[in-house]
Amino acid sequence: MSIPTVLYAGKPADRPAYARALTRAAADAGLEIRLVMEAEEVPRAEVDYLVFSAKGPITEFEGFARLKAILSLWAGVDGIMKLPLPEHVPLVRMVEDGLTLGMLDYVTGHVLRHHLGIDQHLGRGADMPWSAVFPPLAHERTVTVLGLGELGAICAERLALNGFNVRGWARSQKDVPGVQCFAGPEGLGAALDGAEILVLLLPDTPATRHVIDAGAIARLAKGAAIINPGRGPLIDDDALLAALDAGQLDHATLDVFDIEPLPEDHPFRDHPNVTVTPHIASATRPETAADALIAQISRGERGEPFLHIVQRTRGY
Repeated sequence: MSIPTVLYAGKPADRPAYARALTRAAADAGLEIRLVMEAEEVPRAEVDYLVFSAKGPITEFEGFARLKAILSLWAGVDGIMKLPLPEHVPLVRMVEDGLTLGMLDYVTGHVLRHHLGIDQHLGRGADMPWSAVFPPLAHERTVTVLGLGELGAICAERLALNGFNVRGWARSQKDVPGVQCFAGPEGLGAALDGAEILVLLLPDTPATRHVIDAGAIARLAKGAAIINPGRGPLIDDDALLAALDAGQLDHATLDVFDIEPLPEDHPFRDHPNVTVTPHIASATRPETAADALIAQISRGERGEPFLHIVQRTRGY
């Protein structure tokens, strides 16, 4: 069996970390690879696997004659899908423990923050009125998660284990323990109706753009909170701001935006009912991502199908 050539085509700043992590993961797996960290160091015709991000050095794919897979470093592939990808080469999404656990922490933390009303007590001392207003119990709070893929499903399941009344929605029917699952256009309204906390973990596709518009927001409980660690285009920004100003929504916690970094003069920046976080909900971590990448390469070398192949007609 020939030794596969693996070319790292991610951010240059991350090369040292991925060189160490991929070398370690391959050794742990007993897989011999030829690891190349810079595109100029290998002829394209010799590359078997691309470890890839849309912000890396490669933006076209001419000459990769024996490429077996493009292994995305990101869970979201909307940026990669804009490139002229070779049709016959599988594009594989990143699914790895560090990415998943990071998102789980972010979503759980902010759901609990809004559920407990923690913001009401931050930065307040002597001027805080001594009035005991108790939050409802978790099972009395309805949380809806839109998107039940790898990240959404585990977040919804964890919220259910925390005791929340959890609904989930996806394009096709899913089965998530402890979660009332809805699907398709007819199920979206039912998932939204009366939800008090809404978590967005859908991919960015033409079908999901502005899925949260004025009509969707109106279906939520008055005073609901929205948490978006998914994709910026999921929300109609103008509709969100209008709902916040009108009191239909109490708060929005936003980690992703149409334009990043978020412009300094954007209305979200100084809105009293918007929390902006700088796209930190989760990240691909080299140490854990390397294990997932080597596992995929091992499958390819054994002639097994790759996991998490992107369905390009769907965009995810």
